[in-house]
Amino acid sequence: MLTNMNRCENLEKIKIKHLTKEQLVISIDRLTRFKVPEQKYLRVFKDVISSALLEPHIKKNEVDKLSFETIREISEYIINSSLENLGFKLDDDYVINQKIYDYENSTFVIDENVNELLKNRIHYKSFVKLIENENDLPFNLKWLRALVLNCDIIEERKKEGFKYPLEKVILAEGITEEILLPAFGKVCGCDFNKKGIYIISAGGKNQVVKYFYEFAQNLKIPVFILLDNDAKNNYEQILPRLRSFDKIHIVNCGEFEDLLPLHLVEKALNSELKNISIRENGDINPSIPMAKNLEELFKKRGLHEFKKSEFAKDVKSQITSIDDVSEEIIQIFTELSQAQQKI
Repeated sequence: MLTNMNRCENLEKIKIKHLTKEQLVISIDRLTRFKVPEQKYLRVFKDVISSALLEPHIKKNEVDKLSFETIREISEYIINSSLENLGFKLDDDYVINQKIYDYENSTFVIDENVNELLKNRIHYKSFVKLIENENDLPFNLKWLRALVLNCDIIEERKKEGFKYPLEKVILAEGITEEILLPAFGKVCGCDFNKKGIYIISAGGKNQVVKYFYEFAQNLKIPVFILLDNDAKNNYEQILPRLRSFDKIHIVNCGEFEDLLPLHLVEKALNSELKNISIRENGDINPSIPMAKNLEELFKKRGLHEFKKSEFAKDVKSQITSIDDVSEEIIQIFTELSQAQQKI
C-alpha cells in the first residue's frame, strides 16, 4: 500500500516509468521558480507520481490523500531513478539541496508540512550536470547551475545577472509596467536581474490586492506595490496588511503610461506614423490618459488595434539613456532603492 511507503525498501518494490530528460527539466524548472513552496512542490511531486508510477496504480485524486512525507519520498525516488537511468551515478552530495532549503526558508514562511517537502533528497547535483552545456535556460535554472559553485551567490548573481536569489518583489497592475520597469531600471542603474528583483503583472488593481494578501502571509522579503492613481480604494485595502518593509507608490498623474516622456512615445510610434510629430498635429490631448490618446490615435490613423503590451515592447526598444526616463519613474527607483537599504 502507498500509505506504508515511507521506507526505502518499500519504495524499491514499486514500478515506475522513467522520466525523460525533457520531463526532468520541466519538473526541476517548476520546483525552482518563484512560487509559494507548498503550491509548487505539491503540484510538481503529484504530477511526477501521476505520470510515472505504474504499480501500485492509483488515481489522481488518491494522490491528494497521501501524506506530504509519502509524496516527497515517492517523487524523489522517481526523479532520482530517472537520473540514474540517464547514466548519472548518484552520490551523497546534497549541498545544493541545503542551499535551496536555506533559500526557500529565507524567502517564504514555512510550516512543518512544507518543511517535509523541502527536505527532499532530489539529486540536484546530477541534474546540474544534465544541463551544464545548455545556454538557453530560464533564470532559475541558471541560478541552480551556479549553486554548485563554491562562491558568494549574491556576487555571482550581480556578475551573471540570473536574478536569483530574489530579494524583492514588485507588484504592478499591468503588463506595461512589467515590460518597461526593468528597461527603465537598467538605464537608472537598477538592473533587476543583478539585484534580485522580480516583477509581477497582477492583471488589474483588484488582483494586486489579492496577490499582496497572499504575499503578506507567505513572503519574508519586501513587496513594492505600484498602483495607478484611481486605485485609492485598493490602497486602503492593502494598508492594514502592509508590513514595515513593504512600500506602496501611487502614480501621481494617472496611469503608468502617463509617466512616459512624450519624446519616448514619439520614438516608439515612428515606425507606425512615419516620423510625424504627434505634438505638432495635436494628436495628444493632455486632459485624457495617454493610453486613451494612443487608442484614438491608432484609430484616427487607420492603424491596427492599439495593444498595451505591443506598444510597451516598442517603447522598450527605444529606451537608451536616463534622458528617456521621467522624473516620477526616477522617483520610483529611488523609493525602491531606499526600501532595499532598510532591509
